[in-house]
Amino acid sequence: MKPLSLPSLALLLALAPMTSGSAAAADDTTPPPHVPSSRVGGYGSHIPSTPAPVSQTTGAQSPYEQAPQVEQGVLPKSFDAWLKQTYMTGNWGGLRDRLVDHGVVFQGHYLEDSSGNPVGGRARAVRYAHEVGGGVDIDFKKLTGTDVGILHFLVTERAGLGLNAVLPALNSVQQIFGSGETVRLTRLSLEHNFGGYADVEAGWVNTENDFGQSTMHWGLSVYCQFQSNAICGMPQSLAMNSGYGYYPTAHPGAYLKLYPLRDDRILVSAGIYNVDSTISNTHNGWKMGLHDSTGAYLPFQLGWHHGGTDRRGALPGNIRVGGYWDSSEVLNTVAAHVGSFQPAGVALVDLPQDKVRGRFGGWVQFDQLLQRDGPGSNEGTMVFGAFTWGDPRTAEVPYFATWGIVRKGTFAGRPDDTISLGGKFAILNPKYAQYAAMLQQLGEPALRPSGEHSVELNYGWRPTAWVGIRPGLQYLWHPGGTNLYRNALILDFETALTF
Repeated sequence: MKPLSLPSLALLLALAPMTSGSAAAADDTTPPPHVPSSRVGGYGSHIPSTPAPVSQTTGAQSPYEQAPQVEQGVLPKSFDAWLKQTYMTGNWGGLRDRLVDHGVVFQGHYLEDSSGNPVGGRARAVRYAHEVGGGVDIDFKKLTGTDVGILHFLVTERAGLGLNAVLPALNSVQQIFGSGETVRLTRLSLEHNFGGYADVEAGWVNTENDFGQSTMHWGLSVYCQFQSNAICGMPQSLAMNSGYGYYPTAHPGAYLKLYPLRDDRILVSAGIYNVDSTISNTHNGWKMGLHDSTGAYLPFQLGWHHGGTDRRGALPGNIRVGGYWDSSEVLNTVAAHVGSFQPAGVALVDLPQDKVRGRFGGWVQFDQLLQRDGPGSNEGTMVFGAFTWGDPRTAEVPYFATWGIVRKGTFAGRPDDTISLGGKFAILNPKYAQYAAMLQQLGEPALRPSGEHSVELNYGWRPTAWVGIRPGLQYLWHPGGTNLYRNALILDFETALTF
């Protein structure tokens, strides 16, 4: 393929709308494709979309490419043709495919999470939050013929209110709420693959893309088949217990991934990311410097993949083991968080003022396709689980587990719909209970925190490739980690569009 000249590229970009579809990696390419953020492409990242026909890393054809776009012009010929498009804005009269062929892949999405608690919690409320995102991936080898790498650029905007403050809840029941509701830089980095044996990325990124992240099945992030932020993206205890950089914040950082067998059967990876808790503040959406850095977050991860793909071969599964060391100096966990577990009027006395440098922890994750509906079928059932452990000196939640079962293909004629059941177990640091017991001995009406657990059941309806509608239920035991409030029933409604 002849590379584009710069004037040709400028013309193509001038003609292309800035809202566009996301590209998800193929599930059986060699070398292994870079998986986009679990919160940005595909209905596993909230957005229901058919993965792009070209892998962002390898250029291999995706097994999900079954038919060309229906529309040929800029506008669809009918309402039915519009519904059959891969993306809401269509193929732009063929321009989108030409851009992809030359390594320019646009992304665009909208997601809203609405939640209400008719039963339980501190008060009754209904809350709405949304995210709008847009970006582009540019493969310079396809574009110019020079293998510089792939440039990733993504900007997101969040707005709305969260129900977790009303309940209260340790983890947001709306995974799209949080991280400072503002317009922010979410990714600006350069990724380069070295012959399939190594992959390197550096720039402004988040750790959630590459360590402790969800795996993909059927082109979907399995963790983000759930609205609860405890599950979606990654086990949320990693962010609660350390300087782990979570989506959509962007931290200066880099990673190295090694594939000794030149495929995804074995993965060895390590990274380094700047730790700065102020990046999530509303006014720091475009903060790119290091002046508030408290240290470095150093994760590592080993991965094993077995089986074939979701469609072919032995049933696929994955096991990942990882850990981290955070060089930041932080307060003893009791001093840092105990006030959030006590009602107003409790006098906090004799708080420990010691500081700890060098937080650490680890995680274990697995997923397994249990069955597929037939040879070559893209419908089936999978199960996953994750367990994390945090430094007992500093971790707010030293023991945390998530689990889930996802069924893709529900009723006759609904091959892309999903039914998902999952939950979390969050065990708070026993130091909180020990401190509360001391306060009670002094006559204070203190609460003894223990843990917060939840379960979620939802149905993911995909009327088209670019629309996802997901109603669901969550049930929360011990809201806020104490027995102060009644267990809460939460009604969810999620809508997602891929531009």
